[in-house]
Formats: sequence, structure tokens, C-alpha cells
Amino acid sequence: MNDMCLTNLQSGITMVSAAAIEAFTARLRGRVLVATDAAYYEARTIWNGMIDRRPGLIVQCAGAADVVNAVRFAAENQLLVAVRGGGHNIAGNAVCDGGMVIDLTPMKSVRVDATTKTAWVEPGATLADLDMETQAFRLALPTGINSTTGIAGLTLGGGFGWITRKFGLTIDNLLSADVVTANGELVRASPTEHRDLFWAIRGGGGNFGVVTAFEFRLHELGPEVLSGLVIHPFAEAGSVLQQYRQALENAPDELTCWVVMRQAPPLPFLPTEWHGKEVVVLAMCYCGDLEAGEKAMAGLRAIGNPIADVVSPHPFVGWQQAFDPLLAPGARNYWKSHDFMELSDQAIGILTESIRQLPGPECEIFIAHVGGAA
Repeated sequence: MNDMCLTNLQSGITMVSAAAIEAFTARLRGRVLVATDAAYYEARTIWNGMIDRRPGLIVQCAGAADVVNAVRFAAENQLLVAVRGGGHNIAGNAVCDGGMVIDLTPMKSVRVDATTKTAWVEPGATLADLDMETQAFRLALPTGINSTTGIAGLTLGGGFGWITRKFGLTIDNLLSADVVTANGELVRASPTEHRDLFWAIRGGGGNFGVVTAFEFRLHELGPEVLSGLVIHPFAEAGSVLQQYRQALENAPDELTCWVVMRQAPPLPFLPTEWHGKEVVVLAMCYCGDLEAGEKAMAGLRAIGNPIADVVSPHPFVGWQQAFDPLLAPGARNYWKSHDFMELSDQAIGILTESIRQLPGPECEIFIAHVGGAA
């Protein structure tokens, strides 16, 4: 390996010797990648195709000790650092140009304690990894709606999805975390240890350290949930959304229903004449007794004259992956969001008008139904 020019914290260049990099590499269980390595391209590529950055070094960590060594090496050389968890990262902060990426994707372990209903999860795990392990014990953690998302970024950003109204945000269920701080020290942050750091990583901002393990509280759920889609013509969007709003006024926390407005993908249960046409989708999930779920969803399913209603019991693991085909890696993603206390007639008017201006078939407007325990 040759001497390297790497981007530093002042957006300048620091020369790091080959000997220093080789000594650093020798202290790792994982590996260090540079631009000439065959695995480099895949390691620098994240889910959002809009982000195209070329780090100087990618440190693929095998465990917490590797993270400690990487943070210390970066500090010694004042290197610009990015931290990659699952690599979904809409904003692109998981990679940087010219600096060091601390890549946590090899750290995917999930360990469930069914007796205490807790799980220890490494930061490279995805929601699919987590769901597969927890559902083996009929337990679940409230997470997002796309199973390829990394647990680390989701948790530290809050995290909400189909069962949040009942069980809270992902971050609400964090019991403790192992964190490597900026000086390369590994500490446990919890309500009783390093309480200020525990507060900070639960919404205080960013750049407090690198989490190498999460301890979560789990909840009884599964293996099946009542879930599915009810699809309406977009011509009825105004009426559907008004009735949707009314149907959710007294919804139990076990019930969640999101709205998606977009051009219909070629779903097998949709008549072909609807493929590519604008539709309003009510995507719903009930995380409780199936019979109670049928009653709770009755008002939503009675709205209008749907094109299709495919609500039925599904394995929770499968429902968590249902939207993966619409959120595949490589697309150029840009998202914006707003929080509303209510879905007013004015908001409905603006949203239904905006759907006519979407630039392409992959674009959509969705309304996430949160509240409840969150």
C-alpha cells in the first residue's frame, strides 16, 4: 500500500504514510479497502442512487474493537469520517469523499432473550435480520416499513412503522447502547450509565459517537397480523381521504393505516387496465387479535368502491417486506416530509392536486398514520 492523501476535518488534505495504514490494518479483525480493491465499489455504494462518493479508506469492522481502532486512527490523523450502518441513508451521510468510512455492515448479529423479551443487535443488521430472529420467538420491535433498512440509522433517527402506534418509536424501545465516543472509548449508555449520552443519542442530535450494539425491549406479536391493501381510483381521492380521516378518529392503537398516492405498479391482483394509472392505496395493519382487527378495519374497508381489497392474515415478517419491491436499491431518491396534527380539508386539497404533478411512475405521496404510543 502506498502513502495516501486523505480528506481532513478542515476539508484539506492530510498525507498518511503507508506504514501507518499497514500498522492500523494489522490491529483489525476486519479489513481496509482502497479504490484499487475489487470490493471497494460495492462498499462505497449505498441504497440511494443519487449519492456517489469516493472515500479514501473504507474500514469494514468485524466488531467493537475495530470501531475503537478506526475512531482512534481517524482522530490521530484528523480525518473526515462517515459511519455506515445498513447503507440505506437517504441523505448520503453514510459515505464521504476522500475521508474514512467506518463501515459497520459486517456487524449483523442479533441475539434474542425470550425470557426477558430483549434483544442485543449489532449496527449492521437490517430490519429483515431483526424480524427473522425476533419472530422466531413471537416477539417484535417497532421499526420501519422497508426490510432492507439498517437498524442503526433508523433507531437513532426515531424509527416508525406499522406497529408504532401500539408499541412506540424504535428509539422509545432502546434500553441501552454501547457507544464508541470521539476519543475512542467504548462506554455503555443507559438510564443509569452515561445518562447524558443516552439522552443525546435519543434525539439530541448527531456526532456523539458510533453505536456498536443496541439493547431493545421487545413485544409479543405474531406470527400473523391482519394486513393488506385496499386500492381506490384516484378520481375518488378527495372523498376517500375525508372518509379515511373520519374512520381513524377513534381507531385503536393496534390499527395503523397509511395512504399512498401514485401510479399503480403492475401488482398481480390489480386488473391490467389499472397498471400505470393514478390510485389511492390504503395500506393497513392490525397488531393484535385477528377477529378484533376485522372489526377495527371495517370502517376503512367500507370506504367507496375499491378496485381491490387484499386484506387478510399475513406473516408479520412477510408484511414487513411487502413494500420492498417499490423501495429497491439504486433509484435516485429525494424525500421531503411534514408533520400534521390533523388531515384538514385544505391539506387533502393540496395533496390530491400535487399527485397530478409527480414527474414519474416511481414518485409518490404518502401519509403516515402515527400518533398513539408515539
